[in-house]
Amino acid sequence: MSRFTVRRTLLAVLAASAACVSLPAFASKEKPVIGFSIDDLRVERWARDRDYFIAAAKGLGAEVSVQSADGDSAKQVAQIENLISKKVDVLVIVPKDQSTLTNVLKEAKKAGIKVVSYDRLIKSPDVDVYISFDNERVGTMQGEALMKAMPNGGNVYVLSGDPGDNNAKLFKAGAMSEIEPFVKKGDIKILGEQAVKDWLPANALSIAENVLTQFNNKIDGFLGPNDGTAGGIIQALAGQKLAGKVPVTGQDAELAAVKRIIAGTQTMTVYKSLNLIATEAAKLSVALVKGDKITFKSEKAEGGVNQILLDPIVITKDNVDFLVKDGFYTKEQLGI
Repeated sequence: MSRFTVRRTLLAVLAASAACVSLPAFASKEKPVIGFSIDDLRVERWARDRDYFIAAAKGLGAEVSVQSADGDSAKQVAQIENLISKKVDVLVIVPKDQSTLTNVLKEAKKAGIKVVSYDRLIKSPDVDVYISFDNERVGTMQGEALMKAMPNGGNVYVLSGDPGDNNAKLFKAGAMSEIEPFVKKGDIKILGEQAVKDWLPANALSIAENVLTQFNNKIDGFLGPNDGTAGGIIQALAGQKLAGKVPVTGQDAELAAVKRIIAGTQTMTVYKSLNLIATEAAKLSVALVKGDKITFKSEKAEGGVNQILLDPIVITKDNVDFLVKDGFYTKEQLGI
């Protein structure tokens, strides 16, 4: 690595640290310090998680240092190393790519720092607990909604999330458990499958455009792995005047997606209360530091990691007002 590259990486770490709290040299059980390492705060969903998490942690007497890797796995490793050097009590990590974190997690364990895998599973014995929603259940909700929206059957194209994200595999497994029985009956034909690198809407748009061209627009349903990718798919459909005529699934209840559901161009989303997961993760982090008893799900996650799974909710045109009742959006934001 050149001196320029090292300097650039260091500057990126320092810049990301600038917006964070100043960490004490030594933390305490009474006032724990949490390092929150997030894949990419440019994504609306993660920015919301951050805000809810900080509010909950402060309410519990903890301090939080937030770092965003901006979708760069090497940058995330550097940022986590920085947090370890600051002697945080707990690392809460939304991994960009779990496979790059092996060594830095060993460093954390050696330093006596607890590690929470947040929403995305890190399959490592050095992780103390994984907290997320039941992500396979999220997938079954998507698959079930897609099949319900296609009562006459037809051609389906399957998009899955980034290959480096373990959740993408769980979402797809859940969705296919609902779709495959219809395939076996001959009602549904799967024309193909592709993963959307980095979950980017632009990549989903490109895939959907190529698929529509390849199959002469004869697509009756798209499995969209999340709301961002659903937006890319729907943009491609709009280019062929098919938006609203072809069901598309999503998840995360992003504002743009909920507006598309209201407009009739997106079939559904899955609402995972970010306030709930962030609050529970903050409580969990503090409990780990204090040595409190924690109740885990009896079945461990892949890699033998203890896990806590929360329940998601399907959102369709019929119940978008639930997001208002739960305080996630206002009526003015949704235009209802």
